[in-house]
Amino acid sequence: MDLELPGLHGSLGSPVIESMNFLNEVAQQYPDALSFAAGRPYEGFFDIGAVHRYLDRFVAHVRAGAGGDEARVRRTLLQYGRTKGIIHDLVAKNLRIDEGIEADPESIVVTVGCQEALFLTLRALRRTERDAVLAVIPCYVGLSGAAELADLPVLPVANSADGIDLDDLVRTVERAKADGLRPRALYVVPDFANPSGISMPRDTRERLLALAEEHGFLLLEDNPYGLFHGTAGRPPALKALDSARQVVYLGSYAKTGLPGARIGFVVADQPVTGAGPESGGRQSLADQLAKIKSMLTVNTPPLAQAVLGGKLLTHDCDLRAANTREAQVYRDNLRHVLDGLAEHFPPGSSPEVTWNAPTGGFFVVLTLPFAADDALLALSARKHKVLWTPLHHFYGDGAARRQIRLSFSQLTPDEIREGLHRLAAFIGELSAHHP
Repeated sequence: MDLELPGLHGSLGSPVIESMNFLNEVAQQYPDALSFAAGRPYEGFFDIGAVHRYLDRFVAHVRAGAGGDEARVRRTLLQYGRTKGIIHDLVAKNLRIDEGIEADPESIVVTVGCQEALFLTLRALRRTERDAVLAVIPCYVGLSGAAELADLPVLPVANSADGIDLDDLVRTVERAKADGLRPRALYVVPDFANPSGISMPRDTRERLLALAEEHGFLLLEDNPYGLFHGTAGRPPALKALDSARQVVYLGSYAKTGLPGARIGFVVADQPVTGAGPESGGRQSLADQLAKIKSMLTVNTPPLAQAVLGGKLLTHDCDLRAANTREAQVYRDNLRHVLDGLAEHFPPGSSPEVTWNAPTGGFFVVLTLPFAADDALLALSARKHKVLWTPLHHFYGDGAARRQIRLSFSQLTPDEIREGLHRLAAFIGELSAHHP
């Protein structure tokens, strides 16, 4: 039986859905190319032996809590687990230590990566065709894809040097309401946003919280890069400033824990009334997300949680300290990228190439003298053996733009040096054909 794409869910024909697969697989298509494409964690400290140590540590933790009941230990690790997760108490302690966030463990749902946390939240918020989600554009392609799967239109909000144009946010919300739409939430990455690398100063965060409360929408705070600040004086997370429960906090241990474990979580402490007499008529948003999760992935694999939980226990839930080496690698790599770009494209040189200068995170954005699309990326990979990401993937419209994203997180200094040399050769060649 043949199926026609127009007869399947509309998201399957979207360039947004294609983008996620593209970004995940492009390096495999060109294995000889140096890759500035994927924002993956540094692999130099990966240790298979640590996985076994972490698992043993968590088993000992469960055994102590079970009073030596081995049947309970086996059941905790090897049986279907609690829908909300089995390491929620450790996640809550980690948030308190690393982020200054006080979260009730029962308000936490442990998920299969942050992507599931994002989808669960959007699915819960989408009630009718009037509902919509706001996002600073360009934004992480996973937000756009999850919104399409949840049948939620994305309303773009302009970016700025402070991470968001708050005046445009207000205009967008008011215009949407006038058009009969209901903006349910704004998705933001306050620390080193993907792809822009921009971070929000504290006063912008405080004003954003006030606007969310005033206009009646939630903030979906995604924070994968918050521990990788290159300078002191990091602003607090939005959730740490949240006194009105306006923030749903989306967390991931892909960058700070073990990416292969695929453990994320969501803190959703917003009260939900009218939940039925069996719950006393009052539950949290986390309880509703758990209901959806039970029909999606049933639960997050306990063995994966156990390994991540063992890492948290080993480091007393302080992942800032546990990632000292990784943070230094990312700071050094950022410096190598910025220094290398200045060497290859000094002021006044031709072709003219400019870039931003984040103080941490994984990404730098370059502005080129020509529009960059996937066809040029393929040419760059084949002829010059270097990969990067066209910024159109983060707009979701497929329109080529004169900007690309460089991710430096998984490269060595020598690879960065050689990769920038190849990139400069590619840009020079293309500029000669695009005067």
